[in-house]
Amino acid sequence: MILSEDRISHLSHLLQDSIWKDDMVDFREDEAALREIKRALHKYFSTTEEIDALVRQKLYSQSKKIVEGSQEWDVLYKKYFEEELSKKRF
Repeated sequence: MILSEDRISHLSHLLQDSIWKDDMVDFREDEAALREIKRALHKYFSTTEEIDALVRQKLYSQSKKIVEGSQEWDVLYKKYFEEELSKKRF
């Protein structure tokens, strides 16, 4: 899922507000904190897109053809996605 810069900015502001309101962190520099949140979101979403492509390629290349959307596809997709995600250490 590709998110627009506006969507990532909106999510960043929501996260920053939530963290601040829940008194989890006091930001010294709001703009620096917001930039870091945006950077982390960009990295996360680009990584999940890469993993999605890898998992789909793995599923499509199996000798036993699995129908996308089937229960078997969903189970294997989730399993492979979690494996790849753990390799990226997210």
